[in-house]
Amino acid sequence: MSKILDDQLINYLCQIKDVYGDEIYFENNNTQKNNLESGFSSSISSFEDQINKCHKCDLGNSRTNFVFGVGDENASLMLVGEAPGEKEDLEGEPFVGRAGKLLDKILNAINRSRNKDVFICNVLKCRPPNNRDPLPIEVKECEPYLKHQINLIKPKLIVALGRIAGKTLLGVDKSLKSMRGEIHNYYDIPLIVTYHPAALLRNPNWKPLAWEDFKWIRSIIETS
Repeated sequence: MSKILDDQLINYLCQIKDVYGDEIYFENNNTQKNNLESGFSSSISSFEDQINKCHKCDLGNSRTNFVFGVGDENASLMLVGEAPGEKEDLEGEPFVGRAGKLLDKILNAINRSRNKDVFICNVLKCRPPNNRDPLPIEVKECEPYLKHQINLIKPKLIVALGRIAGKTLLGVDKSLKSMRGEIHNYYDIPLIVTYHPAALLRNPNWKPLAWEDFKWIRSIIETS
């Protein structure tokens, strides 16, 4: 092997170590083309193991826990927030605390739960300091993980929870009002934007509007 190839291999392995730690994962089953191209695992559980030591951005140095996501790996509904908050960082699970309890009640009202036909995650897998908005570089580094989660789960519908999640996924700087009530497209998966549960706690007047959205969400899933 030439010195150039040796250097390229060393650089590649160093990059892999920065993301995945000291373990290298190999797959000997037939995976989909995009799994092969990304180098990511072809199952949700092994994918979490593969990326939960990520240090591709500075958030990897400040987090308490990597918040991968939770739910049904065959879910038809995927809920995506912007980033973990303080409680999520401590517990390693998205949407816990008061906002999470409200979300659980909403899901129960459409005959679902975070373990039944639903997968819940965030664009970022690590908490930004002081719960600030995600930075573009953080989204750039973390979004491939979200895309692969979507590729593995293959939901019928993605729901962005809150304005920040919506504008981050859609790549636009719009108000939540202008994004609501429309079916968007995120890498060939239908996507709609609705209120973040925390916003509903701050402003209960929005709860009827959110309920209309979730009845629509149920209808989209059950008729698609």
